[in-house]
Formats: sequence, C-alpha cells, structure tokens
Amino acid sequence: MQRIALLTTALAAISAAASAQIVDEVRLGVVVHNVCIANCDNANKEDGPNINGEIVFKSPDFLDVIWSPRPYLMGSVNTAGDTSFGGAGLQWNWVFAEGWGLEPGVGYVIHDGELTFPYPQGDPRNDPISEHTVFFGSRDLFRTSLSLNKDFAGPWGVQLMYEHLSHGQILGSGRNQGLDNIGVRVRYAFGE
Repeated sequence: MQRIALLTTALAAISAAASAQIVDEVRLGVVVHNVCIANCDNANKEDGPNINGEIVFKSPDFLDVIWSPRPYLMGSVNTAGDTSFGGAGLQWNWVFAEGWGLEPGVGYVIHDGELTFPYPQGDPRNDPISEHTVFFGSRDLFRTSLSLNKDFAGPWGVQLMYEHLSHGQILGSGRNQGLDNIGVRVRYAFGE
C-alpha cells in the first residue's frame, strides 16, 4: 500500500511539474530486476520486475559546456519486495538516425536493499542468506544507464534501457555486489 501511495504522489508531481513547462519528458515501464550482464555471480538473487518511472527536465543553459545533458529524477519499485531505489542524474541524447537516439546517463540513487551480511564475514550462517540477497555495501550508489530511444509520430516513443547500480568503492567500501537491470519504457515528450 505504501508503494502505491508513493507512485500516486510521483504521478501528481509529474503532472504539476509538466504544467510549469520545465519537464521535457516522462517515462514509465517495466524493468527485469537483477539480471546477468557482465558479472553474473550476484545475478538472479532477487525476484520480481521493477516498475520504473522517470521525469526528464529541459537542459538548463549552464549545462551547455558539457553538451547539454537533461537532468532527471527517477524511481524504481520492486514488485516482489526486494530492492527499490530512487535518485537523480544527467542524461545525454545523441540522435544517430531519423527517430533514433542513444542516451547514456550518470546519476546517484538511494536504495532500501541490504548492506552487508547479518553475521561476521566467513560465518556459515550467511551462506543461505547470500544465495538470495544482494549486499550493496552502501546505502548510496552510482547509477549508470544506457538507453536506445525510438520516437513515434507525435509525443510518444519507446525506450530499451539498461542500468547498473554500484558504489564503485567510492561511495562505500567492502561489499559492492551491485545490480543490473534491463527493460522497456514508454516515453511521452511534452511540447511535441
């Protein structure tokens, strides 16, 4: 129930921000949670897809010096009660063909997942827990993303997206199992 209230609040915020004409785009989709991309040791430890939403703002003029990235706010709620997260960052959109764009992004998120083992390192009681739990090592994580965008007629589009969460031994130390997600989102651009 709390997650539904959070999603409702987010949708109300999107609507209010869009009416202020600072929102460039909104996105909503389903993301496969904790998949095997590069390091598969920790993949598939958590269940359920995530419902993923994002508000993308117009690029302010002062960001022109770094190729005009668009700021974003995002949230991702896990439907099985595993790790959910939310954060902010910057995304660049490079159009490479008519209606097609590649969108790399960097950001920062806070999550509600596990940080470390409940028992001391090496304790055999951790073994069954570690089979189904990702240990992030830090409540703060970096978020890197890469998306392939396809525009349709009018304001609508679709996006195939990948995201990786990790503290990179910068925001935390020790455990750094990270998380990889991949999914599809529908895009709606304001002012199209």
